[in-house]
Amino acid sequence: MFRGSDTLAGPPAAPAATAVFTAVLTEGPVSRVALARRLGLSSAAVTKAARPLIDLGYLHELAATERTGPGAGRPASPLAVRADREFFIGVKITADELIGVVCDLRAQVRSTARRPLTDPDVEAVLIEVGRLTDDLLGAFPGDRARIRRLGLSLSGDIDRTTGLVRYSPFLHWRDVPLGRLVAQRTGLAVTVENDVKALTAAEHWFGEGVGAESFALVTVGTGIGCGLVVNGRLVSGSYGVAGEIGHLAVDATGPDCHCGGRGCVESIAGTDAIVAQARVRTGRPDLTIDEAVALARGGHEQVRAVFTRAGSAIGCGIAAVANLVGPTRIVVSGEGLAAYDLFDSHIRTSFERQAFGAAARCPLSIRPLPFEEWARGAAAVSIQSLVLP
Repeated sequence: MFRGSDTLAGPPAAPAATAVFTAVLTEGPVSRVALARRLGLSSAAVTKAARPLIDLGYLHELAATERTGPGAGRPASPLAVRADREFFIGVKITADELIGVVCDLRAQVRSTARRPLTDPDVEAVLIEVGRLTDDLLGAFPGDRARIRRLGLSLSGDIDRTTGLVRYSPFLHWRDVPLGRLVAQRTGLAVTVENDVKALTAAEHWFGEGVGAESFALVTVGTGIGCGLVVNGRLVSGSYGVAGEIGHLAVDATGPDCHCGGRGCVESIAGTDAIVAQARVRTGRPDLTIDEAVALARGGHEQVRAVFTRAGSAIGCGIAAVANLVGPTRIVVSGEGLAAYDLFDSHIRTSFERQAFGAAARCPLSIRPLPFEEWARGAAAVSIQSLVLP
């Protein structure tokens, strides 16, 4: 089993250094003058904060490319992140598979691996996470000593601060101290986050959400999830479950949900819910989601109606996000996008009907993402743990 190296020092934790490093990491390369303007610091304070980051190898200066202003002297030398200064493992845990990546400091994927998961028992999952970690390191072309951190993401109610999985419906876990157990198993510093929030963190720092003060990521698939960024920060809420639009009730007479509620978006539009409804409509108890999609595309009216209802429920959930939070943009992703053509128009119609006033103008961006991107999200949370308290 791989054991992480303790020889690397992390970046300075002083507020100015943290602000400078985060800005360069997410928006760089950027000049000191632009950083000072962006962060409300003096140029001298930026230089002082950047110096130890350069000395430790986290930042470096690029060749001078621009002057700092009209009549200015020497051109500016932008600061940039040394992406290979440190590497991070990210693992997405599903009900039947582990998907892993190794990312550099800019969250660029350097190697990938997958392992089947046949037993959701905690000990069995720990064993497979350890094996996947070894697989990833075996395929990694870089210096293993630069890997000290591992991020995990999975569906459910997660306490990111402690690494506790309070509840994971698809693994049937309650109160599992996953972060501590995996740290003991691997010797790495471990972060654990809800999978949708982890994907949102990656999009916020390294994807669609870079530079946005507010945006939302809605995922469609086995579950219906939502990650929120407000005032430039990922929102977890006092209880860690902010953004759970999958458990927003949209039909008081709708089906029971595994959460204990009734008529939730997820109980109508989650993959399992769609399959269950399609089986009833067709009288085929062994119908799969792929077969349901094929029937709907082939014109089976009753199965198409299942997707229409699902799209309407998702649109209501997205409208609630727009009404309550007012994001600049909303990104829609998830494995359910494979069938997006079946409920796209219904999502948009429901959203426009339920969104209040100008909120209906919020753009919806469709962004299919493979599970490796979700694992990258877990790595992104690990990168954030290097930078943020």
